[in-house]
Amino acid sequence: MAFSLSSAAFKEGAAIPGKYTCDGADVSPPLSWSGTPADAAAFALIADDPDAPAGTWVHWVLYDLPAATTQLPENVEKSDAPASLGGARQGRTDFRRVGYGGPCPPPGPAHRYFFKLYALDAPLKLKAGATKREGERAMQGHDLGTAELMGMYARQQR
Repeated sequence: MAFSLSSAAFKEGAAIPGKYTCDGADVSPPLSWSGTPADAAAFALIADDPDAPAGTWVHWVLYDLPAATTQLPENVEKSDAPASLGGARQGRTDFRRVGYGGPCPPPGPAHRYFFKLYALDAPLKLKAGATKREGERAMQGHDLGTAELMGMYARQQR
């Protein structure tokens, strides 16, 4: 079985519901995965928008999720170490805060939002608040497989 990532909130390539954006409650969507590589010891998740005007915008950095984890609930607590996630840590986004920051593009064409889940052979053991770049550097040589889910979001003209 291939390593795959999905959400009960939206399908691959479909619109991300407003609830999960800055126009709504700005809570993280529920995510689940299957087909985890056998030797996985931890997971890391990065969500970003490569279509942002200033370059790729980071919306979520989460790492050191335990290997037994198969899903993330909706509305993960926006803290350094969410109590419900078994020791996982959250990094700093381009919103300059820790935790999920939903899609918030300028009005215009839809942007693509990529949720990338990495199966790792060891936890990253970074302090809370690490950046996407720091996480990617720590993952080098430890990535056993990547699962990806892409959703779309466009803001209406105001």
